[in-house]
Amino acid sequence: MSLRTRLTLVFALGTAVLVVVAGLAFLGQLRSSLTAALDEALRTRGDGLATQLRAGSLPVGGWGNSRQTGQQNGQFPGADEFAQVLTTGGAVIYPSGPEKPALVLSRAQLARAVRGQFTASAIAEGEQVRIMARQARWHARPVIVVTGATTDVADAAQARARMIILIGGPLAVAMAGLGAWLLTGAALRPVDRMRRRLDEITERDGTARLLVPPTKDEIASLAVTTNRLLDRLQQALARQRGFVADAGHELRTPLTALKAELELAARPGRSQDALAAAVVAAAGDTDRLIRLAEDLLLLGWADDGIAFLSTARIDVSGLVLSAARSFAAQAQVRGITIDTRAGGGLTTIADPDRLRQALGNLIDNAIRHSPDSGVVEVTAERRHGAGNGHGRRAREVLVIEVRDHGPGFPGEFLPHVFERFRRADEARDRAGGGTGLGLAIVASIAHAHLGRAVAGNHPGGGARIRIELPVTPGS
Repeated sequence: MSLRTRLTLVFALGTAVLVVVAGLAFLGQLRSSLTAALDEALRTRGDGLATQLRAGSLPVGGWGNSRQTGQQNGQFPGADEFAQVLTTGGAVIYPSGPEKPALVLSRAQLARAVRGQFTASAIAEGEQVRIMARQARWHARPVIVVTGATTDVADAAQARARMIILIGGPLAVAMAGLGAWLLTGAALRPVDRMRRRLDEITERDGTARLLVPPTKDEIASLAVTTNRLLDRLQQALARQRGFVADAGHELRTPLTALKAELELAARPGRSQDALAAAVVAAAGDTDRLIRLAEDLLLLGWADDGIAFLSTARIDVSGLVLSAARSFAAQAQVRGITIDTRAGGGLTTIADPDRLRQALGNLIDNAIRHSPDSGVVEVTAERRHGAGNGHGRRAREVLVIEVRDHGPGFPGEFLPHVFERFRRADEARDRAGGGTGLGLAIVASIAHAHLGRAVAGNHPGGGARIRIELPVTPGS
């Protein structure tokens, strides 16, 4: 069932309930008002009759003759009215109306009238009547004064009101349903246009967007929000396509080299040394492919929010010293010194393998960009992070920083340092074997530890990158 149909049914049902409730309330109020007006007229007639009785006389000429009009009829001109004066035993002293009056009170009602005034509805000579009985005195004798009137006028008014409600109620429900159908159709028409437009958009329509209606209402807000979603999806798709293209480009180089080495090794007449050199070169290309595949897999896990850490309490000082020693031989080839400063007692909860991988990427990057006989500085320490500006104590972080004394990052490259397959110097990095994923992996590992990676240039020259990790309690 469509939303338009459901809303129409809800509006129609709500209107029907409202008509029924309002109609019943109106009929109840009308009946109460008519009954109150009729009782007031009976009370007025009863008071007049009681006054005459106290004066010692009875009405002359048939008080309350059956077709009286004017003031004596109260608010029911033309209504059939009657009156009786009864003894406490039930004998009729004075009647009005029929020539042979019948007692309009039952024995129980007569007993109630002796005890005090009461009003009731009854059937008199086949007609619905309203009667009021009260005690009065005539010639010092207690008597019962009964005044009554038929309820024809009140019944007719209530019948007309019921007829109007029965006829007008369904019409009101139908009109409400029709109005709801037309209004919801007009309100949902822009939504239907957006739905059709969204159905037409494909992944090739990079700039396709919804037309925002000028109404500045919820529909317009929906169109704006949907366009923002399309922008984010387009950006994600562009990043994915770029990632696939860059990954393919990076994979093509070692695969091409590996194929060339294997083809050369397969040529007849190669010496044992040449075959060994080809195998060593092929093994190096294979290692590069494995590292690249592992890097891509880690970044994919990070994008999908898959946990890839195996945490434990570790000694960061020992990890930093161990990582520096593992790059000592690579640095010594170019006369580069790795200056390591890490105080004792630097422990935290982290994944030692992933943190070592991130630190290794930073040291390798620093060595490759340092001048010959330069210095690579690796430090680890605790620092106070930024406070929140509301008096809360600044949190403590564990900072691992790697600095080189090379040319530093170009200013235009700094905002893109941790993006994948981005290089400050494309030619030099490719020649040095870089894939452009090292710093992206550093940032992913830092974020996985609920920390961050920050890159910048040192005022004294050279690039510096630090990993900030939260200090866990007890560390």
